[in-house]
Amino acid sequence: MHERRFNPENMAKLDSPERKAVLPPESLLEKLALNENESATILDLGAGTGYFSIPVSERTSGTILALDIEPMMLEVIRSKTKQKQIKNIQTIEGRLEQIPLEEESVDRVIASLVLHEAEPLQQALSEIHRVLRRGGRCACLEWEKQETDQGPPLHHRIGSEELTHSFEQAGFTILETDHPTGAHYVLVVQK
Repeated sequence: MHERRFNPENMAKLDSPERKAVLPPESLLEKLALNENESATILDLGAGTGYFSIPVSERTSGTILALDIEPMMLEVIRSKTKQKQIKNIQTIEGRLEQIPLEEESVDRVIASLVLHEAEPLQQALSEIHRVLRRGGRCACLEWEKQETDQGPPLHHRIGSEELTHSFEQAGFTILETDHPTGAHYVLVVQK
């Protein structure tokens, strides 16, 4: 397994009540500015166990594309969607640096706690720019570059200023920066 990649043996942490209390998925999903009747195509990068894919599927009649490199994670999402009878989530195995989608094929992108795994980061941001339609938004949640009890090692983290600059270099406009916790930040960008 790649040293930056989340270990699927720790997947229980992804759906923990503690995580939902600190980082409720609804607050990030609000930043996508989805209309209830909008049939948007939403790409969830590093979808994990469906922490964002499942709640966003209830907000749109469109398609949710849950992308992850780890087949075990995608199987968890498929199991949850079958159990909950969710019909608008499709799972895709793939890498952030080579998103297996056509140009300008998605309206929104969720990149939650995953961009620090990208190597190189600019390639992943270029791929997000490539697959996002003009005017589309990306909501990105990341770890601030500071020591914390949880999360990736400090040398893997991307500080908010650095990621802001990287998104701008990739051709995005920054719409919003927020710090929901002392350890996390959210960037909302638009193509």
